[in-house]
Amino acid sequence: MVVRNKKIDSTIIPIERVTRLILPVRGDKVILDEDLAQLYEVETKVLVQAVKRNLDRFPADFMFQLTQNEFDLLRSQSVTSSWGGRRYPPYAFTEQGVAMLSSVLRSERAVQVNIAIMRAFVQLRQIISSHADLARKLSALENKYDTQFKVVFEAIRELMISPKPTKKKPIGFVVNKEQK
Repeated sequence: MVVRNKKIDSTIIPIERVTRLILPVRGDKVILDEDLAQLYEVETKVLVQAVKRNLDRFPADFMFQLTQNEFDLLRSQSVTSSWGGRRYPPYAFTEQGVAMLSSVLRSERAVQVNIAIMRAFVQLRQIISSHADLARKLSALENKYDTQFKVVFEAIRELMISPKPTKKKPIGFVVNKEQK
């Protein structure tokens, strides 16, 4: 049995670069085919061809094509020329779809890029988890202090209510119309 002890080059693609490519689409975190092709250093059409030859490996929760409306929204958010560029909506790959790409694109670079992408997805999940934890703690603090400072909050609310206008006598000289 031969065991290869290859060192993984973690500098091949910085995780920050990959993290910027992850977009929220349809409630999933995805990377578009064009961005993946750039990371893998292949043409987009080559990546798409490889996927289409192996469609059975990419169910809907691994990869999907954006609708024309989603594509138009995406184009309007980024600067693209009106005369050039892409003519069909891109494919969006979830984390599982990206993992499956390493078996479709059989190259050393594909393996290295997939490792970097998986690390970026993990890092993103950790960040989201820490934000959710922080939000829960903040909510608990608000609930705790709402009961302790109820009197203070009520006083502040009273101060926020504008006072009712009172009827005042007019200032200045008033001509009595009946004396004419």
